[in-house]
Amino acid sequence: MIHLENVEKSFPLAGGRTWVLRNIRLDIAPGEFVSVMGPSGAGKSSLLNVLGLMDHDWQGGYALDGVAVDALNPKQRQALQREKIGFIFQHYHLIDDLKVWENLDLPLQYRDIPAKERAAQVADLLDRFQIVGKKDLYPSQLSGGQQQLVAVARAVITKPKLLLADEPTGALHSSQARMIMDLLHELHRQGNTIVQVTHNEDYAKEAQRIVRLRDGWIESETAGDGKRAA
Repeated sequence: MIHLENVEKSFPLAGGRTWVLRNIRLDIAPGEFVSVMGPSGAGKSSLLNVLGLMDHDWQGGYALDGVAVDALNPKQRQALQREKIGFIFQHYHLIDDLKVWENLDLPLQYRDIPAKERAAQVADLLDRFQIVGKKDLYPSQLSGGQQQLVAVARAVITKPKLLLADEPTGALHSSQARMIMDLLHELHRQGNTIVQVTHNEDYAKEAQRIVRLRDGWIESETAGDGKRAA
């Protein structure tokens, strides 16, 4: 699903450059669940931004689902992003002046899906995520856990092959965080490839593999439990 070859990213500084990613070589198989860990400044978010096609200022090779990303122009990368990738952010990134169902409908609008078909998909996801009763509420009327639930629903409504989660439980209390992790496991069982950045060691271990970064380098790769902790 993902193949990175010697991916590097840096910023110019007076008298030199500062590196945030160095010689990243990483393969992630279709349907794999991977956690990315490391201290602040290790390059976790930078790596996720490269994987998510949100950052184009890097060097090296990147193939996503067989497509050579580094050979694409910006318009082609944007189209690939919309087709293949779903995002879950720590602070939800819901649109405050849109109701829950409108937040879910928005990604489908970018795909020129007819209104009737969009409505059916939104209704199906509201039911699947057990948030039908929240559909006409605004994000500010929801708890943190409910907002993250809507954010996950929005991320998967276009049926992306790759789900990128940046600290998906970081702003939640323990019971809400557990709910989101259980949902990620369910999505993984359904075939999604998932890459999560997390500071939580226990949640990281629930993935199949843990990639640890330090100072922009991959420090180690170890096996996770691949299941929910008891």
